[in-house]
Amino acid sequence: MGAKVTNDDRINSIPSVEQGISEEEEMKVKKYLRGEAADFKVLQDKKLKGQLAVREDLYGKSAKAAAKAEKWLMPSEGGYLEAEGIEKTWRIKQEAIASEVDIVSSRKQYDIVLPELGPYTMDFTLSGRYMVAAGRKGHVALMDMKNMDLIKEFQVKETVRDVVFLHNQKLIAAAQKKYVYMYSDNGTEMHCLKEHGAALKLQFLNKHFLLTSINKLGQLHFQDITTGEMVGNFRTGLGRSDTIEVNPFNNVVAVGHSGGTVTMWKPTSAAPLIKMLCHQGPVTALAFHSNGHLMATSGMERKIKLWDLRKYEVLQTLPGHTKAMDFSQKGLLAAASGSFVQVFGDFSGSDKYSRYMAHSMAKGYQIQKVSFRPYEDVLAIGHSMGWSSILIPGSGEPNFDSWVANPFETRKQRNEKEVHSLLDKLPPETIMLDPTKIGSVRPTRKKERVSKEERNAEMESALEGAKKKVTLKKKTKGRSKPSKVAKKKQEAVVKAKKPFLEQQAKEEETLKKKRKRITEGENQLPKSLQRFARKVPAT
Repeated sequence: MGAKVTNDDRINSIPSVEQGISEEEEMKVKKYLRGEAADFKVLQDKKLKGQLAVREDLYGKSAKAAAKAEKWLMPSEGGYLEAEGIEKTWRIKQEAIASEVDIVSSRKQYDIVLPELGPYTMDFTLSGRYMVAAGRKGHVALMDMKNMDLIKEFQVKETVRDVVFLHNQKLIAAAQKKYVYMYSDNGTEMHCLKEHGAALKLQFLNKHFLLTSINKLGQLHFQDITTGEMVGNFRTGLGRSDTIEVNPFNNVVAVGHSGGTVTMWKPTSAAPLIKMLCHQGPVTALAFHSNGHLMATSGMERKIKLWDLRKYEVLQTLPGHTKAMDFSQKGLLAAASGSFVQVFGDFSGSDKYSRYMAHSMAKGYQIQKVSFRPYEDVLAIGHSMGWSSILIPGSGEPNFDSWVANPFETRKQRNEKEVHSLLDKLPPETIMLDPTKIGSVRPTRKKERVSKEERNAEMESALEGAKKKVTLKKKTKGRSKPSKVAKKKQEAVVKAKKPFLEQQAKEEETLKKKRKRITEGENQLPKSLQRFARKVPAT
């Protein structure tokens, strides 16, 4: 009989390098740690101190386990098309790619022809599992892209200009003829958002739960879908626009205008954060790289410009006119015009894009939107006759993080994620051009001198507020006489006026001491220089 092997024997048989952490893996552990541990010595609560120590120990163990398992992960670099000899990658047809890929991938290449309901626009969830497609004639379809099943389709019997997923596939927002509507995944109308008006384009900010729209009048709206509050409603003042995109790095909303300018907005400011002249003609399309530092714009003068948003400089100018653009997770840029789609790629790492792939639709198809499917090498194309899907090798991220976007999440995981995302919802004030400043301490500055007129205006407003706040209960036996009420109001006015008077007295005292020091310094000077010193103003 053979000897019985226990679990302890298996563990002991593992080499010591696998059991512990090597020097090379120690560097990898830092990548998975949550920063330096807090100093628990300052805590007085022993129970809390013990709980935090156990949690920090758990974080350390999981970081070591992640560093060990990193070598078993698939490479983050996806596969690309490589041409041999004088062959060019952009000459390779979709039929040739479909004949070489596996059966599952070949199913992702299809054409849905619905000529009476187009043109179509579409949107994907963050995980890329679900897609919603909307036709201009009111047809809305929700699809499960993993199983290639139609979940629900319904007819709203009204013009649909744009459609977007909200925090998950259970809620959809559609920009219709007069208003913006919210629908559930079974086609039930949930809300009618009349404040947005006749919206042309929609965007959704996932971390802030803000639905953003631009309407026919050039008004930009930010609405919190959790409370229904309209956070921001601004007139761009630059005319009608149907080009809007969200920067994934800082969640700043960029709008392209007919004058060739691109403005960047946040919901807490009535003026644009940035206003940059990008083209000589109207801006037709916008797209942001996943790192947030690269922006692609297209103009009517048949030029595509790539901008470095850290310096606001043009990195590269490509020829061509596009009506729709989109960046993939790996940085490929899809640009479409008419019935032709071009895909540009940066394979040198120097932000120099060149032609990678090309695809021609049937003659007469007018492309309205292109969108890369997350975590898949797939490009979805919405056009006047329906929508299509083509394979673009190397466009999607091969490894997904289940804490960020899980294409295989269950119903329980989805519910838990929804609760956690609501608890972690960021306020609109956190949207800014440089989000790395959040949590930093603002350097101390010299207090600016407040003018006399400003102080008087502040004091008057404070006095008015104090008078309004005085509320007296109805009392009997003559206790609510006018003289008593006037006395109470006078006391409230004196109380509100006191801090302003103290501040004024303090400033006068400081000024008096400063003058005294200057006078003493003048007296110590020789008599020949005292007269000159009096004429020179003190700085």
